[in-house]
Amino acid sequence: MKHFTVAIIGSGPSGASTAFHLGKQGIHTVIIEKETLPRYKTCGGGFVNRGKKDMPFDIAEVVEREFCKVDTYFNNHEKCYYSKKETPIITMIMRDAFDNLIVKKAKEFGVTLLEDHKLLAINFVDEKAILQTSKGNISADFVIAADGVLSPTAKMAGWKKDTRKLIPALEYEVEVGQEDFERLSKNARFDIDAVPYGYAWCFPKKNHLSLGVLTTKKGKINLKAYYKKYLETLGIKEIIKEDAHGFQIPVKPRTDGFVKQNVFLIGDAAGFAEPITAEGISNAILSGKYAAEAIIESKLDRNLAEKIYVEKLDIKLLYELKSGALLAKFFYNNNPVRIYLLNKYGQLFNDIMVDVLHGDRAFPKNIPEKLAAKIKEKIF
Repeated sequence: MKHFTVAIIGSGPSGASTAFHLGKQGIHTVIIEKETLPRYKTCGGGFVNRGKKDMPFDIAEVVEREFCKVDTYFNNHEKCYYSKKETPIITMIMRDAFDNLIVKKAKEFGVTLLEDHKLLAINFVDEKAILQTSKGNISADFVIAADGVLSPTAKMAGWKKDTRKLIPALEYEVEVGQEDFERLSKNARFDIDAVPYGYAWCFPKKNHLSLGVLTTKKGKINLKAYYKKYLETLGIKEIIKEDAHGFQIPVKPRTDGFVKQNVFLIGDAAGFAEPITAEGISNAILSGKYAAEAIIESKLDRNLAEKIYVEKLDIKLLYELKSGALLAKFFYNNNPVRIYLLNKYGQLFNDIMVDVLHGDRAFPKNIPEKLAAKIKEKIF
């Protein structure tokens, strides 16, 4: 039975970036992937600059488009705010090419990739994990669960109850007529309120549009109907080809820990998608980096690695997720308070959010107090 120091389940941005950092330090690492790369992955493919800054290498070869300006619409076009930067705010990628690039870079440092290996079970023997796959058993000192929102690995490792908040989304890869594409390919845009308690997006890629809708509200909302309505909002006259993909996004992290025995959760498996935009790539890469650093800095001490990983999460990522969740409630609750604040401070709020997405500032702290102060201005 082949033994590795670290076995990573899943080859998405979180798993592949973890492998890259481990491989760079000479840690004997394997990526276990149930499919064959490159493979299509459902995702809007909008990679914000705050995450791109954490990339340890250039990704120019897989970039579809880049945008230095973001358009944000509220109340179905009643309000629109524009924010610009000198460098791209959002970079458009296709996940098959993007994920494959990170894996390729990891392999250059000696990381092993086992494709078409489906994880079937995990057993813990003498402080090691025995991973039963569809093509044989593998043992490892550490296991990284990087297998996305469904994460069978987390279930096998003991996370029986799901304490994350999962929200539904529909994403469409849409090939439109030339006139529509020319018109819509110039800007990346978010349409807040195009869906109750959520938004729609239009992300232009190289030759097509990634369009989608999501809601942060639990309950039955017909996302397909709101998508059709969004096509009308965009004024699309001709659809040549349309591929639909439904998925869930974890916008609230687990409350029952991120490490059990020698299994570490990262990315969507941990629930680290950013709550306002629901963008998950950036925090997937960041959490993967944290997990790799924890293992390296601990000198392969399992208990110390867990302690370091949790400390790293606490310093930045978890508090930002908490702040983001509070801001998301404000953004997606279309009530008189939000209307007043947007009328008076809408452009400022938009600029702050773009600063955050661009990586120029952290998520604001003390959000309830700051919003309360603004509301107090209205009352008095």
